[in-house]
Amino acid sequence: MKKIIPFLLILCFEISFSQDDAWNISTTERNNYTGIVLSNGRIGILPTSQPFGIKHIILNNVYDKASVSGVSRMLEGMNFGNLQLEIDGEKVTEANMNSWEQTLNMKDAVLHTSFQFKDKATVFYNIYALRNMPYTGYIDIIIKAEKTIQVKVTGGIQTPQEYVNPESTFSVHRDLETTIPILKTVANSKFEKHKVATSSTFIWHHVKKDKQPELKHLNTSKHNSQIFFEQKIEKQKTFEFAWTAATCTTQDFSDPSSESERFVISNLLTNKTDLLNKHKRLWERLWEGDIIIKGDLQSQLDVRLALYHLYAFGLEDSNLSIAPMGLSSKGYGGHIFWDAELWMYPPLLLLNHQIAESMLNYRFDRLEPAKNKALSYGYKGCMFPWESDDTGEEATPTWALTGTFEHHVTADVGIAFWNYYQITKNKKWLKQKGYPLLKEVADFWVSRASLNSDGSYTIKNVIGANEYAHNVTDNAFTNGAAITALRFAAQAAKALNIETDKNWEHIADNIKVHQFPNGLTKEHSQYNGEMIKQADVNLLAYPLNIIQDEKQIRKDLSYYEPKFDKKGPAMAQSILAVIYARLGDSENSFRLFKASYMPNKRAPFGALSESANSNNPYFVTAAGGMLQVVLFGFGGLHITDEGIIQKKPLLPKSWKSLTITGVGINKETFTVEQ
Repeated sequence: MKKIIPFLLILCFEISFSQDDAWNISTTERNNYTGIVLSNGRIGILPTSQPFGIKHIILNNVYDKASVSGVSRMLEGMNFGNLQLEIDGEKVTEANMNSWEQTLNMKDAVLHTSFQFKDKATVFYNIYALRNMPYTGYIDIIIKAEKTIQVKVTGGIQTPQEYVNPESTFSVHRDLETTIPILKTVANSKFEKHKVATSSTFIWHHVKKDKQPELKHLNTSKHNSQIFFEQKIEKQKTFEFAWTAATCTTQDFSDPSSESERFVISNLLTNKTDLLNKHKRLWERLWEGDIIIKGDLQSQLDVRLALYHLYAFGLEDSNLSIAPMGLSSKGYGGHIFWDAELWMYPPLLLLNHQIAESMLNYRFDRLEPAKNKALSYGYKGCMFPWESDDTGEEATPTWALTGTFEHHVTADVGIAFWNYYQITKNKKWLKQKGYPLLKEVADFWVSRASLNSDGSYTIKNVIGANEYAHNVTDNAFTNGAAITALRFAAQAAKALNIETDKNWEHIADNIKVHQFPNGLTKEHSQYNGEMIKQADVNLLAYPLNIIQDEKQIRKDLSYYEPKFDKKGPAMAQSILAVIYARLGDSENSFRLFKASYMPNKRAPFGALSESANSNNPYFVTAAGGMLQVVLFGFGGLHITDEGIIQKKPLLPKSWKSLTITGVGINKETFTVEQ
């Protein structure tokens, strides 16, 4: 039996794991519980500590308005979790169960739960968001009887109150000898933009057809429809069954009602081992891109949990991107920000370029709305929204000035596109997608910059990465990102032997980046030492690589780190950690690596909140930041015109080795040892 070792984390909660297993995070603690999402890139399932509990289900890229005069918000799906179990007429609850334990198996993307009910039964169940069936969820259940017991199991579909006109049905389809029971609810989203359909059923994979329990329907209310069965289990016998459901919408299907049934029928009539093995094999393929840390098991678990979330929230071949909260909640409306390109995309570009390409396709598919936005504001080229939804139009609430003035996102998108070409060298892609978008990005910045009397260029009236400074001139990061995007557009043209617009490089060479009299980089033209929300100037050293002089980099680090708001977002410290690592400063790099996420961990698994003082996990932007420290800092990896190269890696003192696998299109391995 493996020894379980408790670890006391910064917030004084315990997680436990076996010393030789860096894939599982287990807990027996239900106080202050924050669940970990099971997700397949289409739906996100958030479990609770209650028996069979599911807090909510989030639907990716499915939006309706949040209010009559408000902007869009990603939909919460119908909740097909929250099974109810009764044993000998008594409902199983948190109050009457004991020996409860949950384990997140990151390798297979499954949450295991077990508990005992009095001296009568032991219950085991696993929750999956099936990667191979990405509109479906699956709960696998085993009840072991310690005494002869009578059980009643109820499964249902709970429709959020904001849905309109829900209609629930229970029908038993038959095709020759096959019996197919389906519970289904169909409803319209709040303002009827979408029709949503959820179908579900019980499955008895190991029970002969003539001995399967009879399903009965309970239509308890318009928003809660249920079916149940009863079963006697003899002493020391086990009873196995499953509950599966599928959610489809008019965002992806013209007939979501029928399609949701078909997905459930597929799961119902597919061999259980085959169904779950396909899910596991797809996750095995994802984990070909992995980060292996020896000597510091806690850091290994933290890093793997971050990477798990990027993989869980992304989906190859989907042309979807990742919101700041992924599919853990409707936070920030489920909109797509710069978080996707600057924070989450770089680790994925290294470790899974297929998901990275889907994120780029999300932007390319919305290029026309971005061009329309630029034209509407009097600019040329394309102007991506600060908050983007399925339409590609601006989705930021009107009261938030970021939606009108935080323009660096357009440069961030362009930079991500060139980085993809640097890694893949795919000229066909560059010709068809990369350059057409980069050209529009560059044309935007040409029209956005203003010529000064001294021949320099200024970018006025923006909000930069530091969102505490509104409507400033020559924000350091905005200008640096524009410079970088303009130069990358010129490089893309040259790679395709297309005549370069001379304005691109000329303006890039002459955009102002202001300095204090002592040579420190100024965050914007009027900056005078105020508190800042997060890294801004420091982004010019990494990832933009505009400031390369080591003395200048160190001066900017020393000056701006104390200016960071301690209540600011998690990823702020990670940029500084990368820079210190590249400067060869292991101590400060590791200090800031831990500072970038440890105060934000929430019990019991370590879900990351946006800031140390907030409670809105999972903040996948922070996951992207901490992973960049490991890959681009400690691992010494650089994205260059020659592809991915390694320069001067270094390890924290407590780490014996770092191995990064599955890097780039050739799936290379990089190893760093003490």
